[in-house]
Amino acid sequence: MTFRRHIKRKTAGALCAIGLCSSLSAHAFVISFDDDAFTTSPQFSNVRTFSFTLDLNAPLMPGSYVNPVLNSVSYAVSGSLEPGTPSGFSAFALQRDIDGTAFYAQGSSLAFSISAGADLSDGLQVSELTGTTGVFVFDGHENNTGRFHPALLQLNSDGTGSIRNSDNTGAGPGKNIDVDFGEEYITNFTFDPGAVTLAAPVPLPGALLLLFSAIACGGLGVRRRSSLPA
Repeated sequence: MTFRRHIKRKTAGALCAIGLCSSLSAHAFVISFDDDAFTTSPQFSNVRTFSFTLDLNAPLMPGSYVNPVLNSVSYAVSGSLEPGTPSGFSAFALQRDIDGTAFYAQGSSLAFSISAGADLSDGLQVSELTGTTGVFVFDGHENNTGRFHPALLQLNSDGTGSIRNSDNTGAGPGKNIDVDFGEEYITNFTFDPGAVTLAAPVPLPGALLLLFSAIACGGLGVRRRSSLPA
């Protein structure tokens, strides 16, 4: 085998490894955050505790995500309530674990856009989302479930945001409900958009990294040998 043909094979192998790594590493990503990232200021009722984990079946890359395909949604929100809310509860602790198909079927939605210049090597920060008001909106709206407290969470580019109950109407277990946005709870918050990481960088598969390293080292070895006197 000639030296030139050997280099071509090494280069092609390296490019395939890079492409395969990139494809697999970008296949899906998880958005995860909780109340620790924010300074909370309850406006109505006292809800300060919440967490969200959204498993997206989509690549982490610049672009618009409007109701992207979701593998699963898991979120929790809890707190005490003012007297006289539609639910009549004094407190609540909502935990929702649901797959993406059921999430959208109940009327929920998710929307955000990643800017073209985002540096995703250190994950996704709020400052890398486009727009001003509502750069990230999770609406846990539900129809006919009988739940009063599914969340509507919004983040803005200026470091403000809020979480409140979404609206819900229809027949639920034991009662019909009609609750509007924020009638159960409203909590405002502030945060540093550059410091709040929504998604971690997607790691490259270890086996493929080793494969790429071996290919690269093999190519370097051939190059070094070729420089020796004939």
